[in-house]
Amino acid sequence: MISMDKGTLVRTIALAITWINVVLANNGLQPIPVGDDETIAYVLAGIASGVAWFKNNYLTLRGRKQKEVLDRNGLTK
Repeated sequence: MISMDKGTLVRTIALAITWINVVLANNGLQPIPVGDDETIAYVLAGIASGVAWFKNNYLTLRGRKQKEVLDRNGLTK
């Protein structure tokens, strides 16, 4: 199993929930209740996608090695 830090896990779950909501709304099913307008689902999906895309999630082998170097040198939050 891939080891993820808490921030990566939260961003991944948020992204999955928003895209599930979009798929439900597009197929005429009851989306997760965040509002009455399906536009909200698209906005949430866009925001979650942007955050997940631009944050460094360290999921690849190279990314995990970078994280180790950053941690070792005290350069992470």
